[in-house]
Amino acid sequence: MNLYPISTGNFKLDGGAMFGVVPKSIWNRTNPADANNMCSWSMRCLLIEDGDRLMLVDTGIGDKQSEKFFSYYDMFGDDTLEKSINAAGFKLDDITDVILTHLHFDHCGGAIARQGEKGFRPVFKNATYWSNERHWKWATEPNKREKASFLSENILPIQESGQLKFIDRIDDFTANVFPNIDFQFVDGHTDSQMLPIINYKDQKLVFMADLLPSVGHIPLPYVMGYDTRPLLTLSEKESFLDKAERENYTLFLEHDYNNECCTLIRTDRGIRLGETFDLKEIL
Repeated sequence: MNLYPISTGNFKLDGGAMFGVVPKSIWNRTNPADANNMCSWSMRCLLIEDGDRLMLVDTGIGDKQSEKFFSYYDMFGDDTLEKSINAAGFKLDDITDVILTHLHFDHCGGAIARQGEKGFRPVFKNATYWSNERHWKWATEPNKREKASFLSENILPIQESGQLKFIDRIDDFTANVFPNIDFQFVDGHTDSQMLPIINYKDQKLVFMADLLPSVGHIPLPYVMGYDTRPLLTLSEKESFLDKAERENYTLFLEHDYNNECCTLIRTDRGIRLGETFDLKEIL
């Protein structure tokens, strides 16, 4: 198995929204905000080469939205999804599977491209797109709080293409979908978000998606204002981080602008940050 971090670009989000009830005087130490209270975040995906499969986890925000839409997020950087896949030595048509942790626009927007003035097409024409039935229903019949994050042009064309399949959710954990990848389901951020747990070189690497956006979110009360069920997120984080520290997981961070990976340590104040490093250091 080979792993490749895939940078799809960077954006900015309001720091208060990203840290919920935690005061700016505290979160600003780890995630400094600009004059507009905006913090920098990555949209870092993961490419997994395992046998004859080339699997992409999440796809970034894409490029098909309007200039007005992108202006809300202060997009910056030169990286794109295709450029980073090419830099890893592959082409878009090489991708066999696209695993979507959830269907918020910054995680799935790159899965679909515009075709003509009104049409859309899958970016990865040879890939199976993987979601789960419970989250798909949640995203295609959105609540008013999340409606702006679930964009129909990012989601419905996947099903219309015939390339969509669902991963069966068995309680909060599913195995045996892929030979070396299991999935943990969490419901605090959005319903039935799925976190890939990759068995790599006798260790577990977990793609954290939005359960843990950055190392600045490790303390339990640091929960995003975007989460639909913040108390559930807190409980899910507590359970996950306890197990991750005990079993020495490596955490792959999708949104941390400065850090690709981290480990955890147990202190008298609870679970805290251990080491930070780039993915290449464990490859």
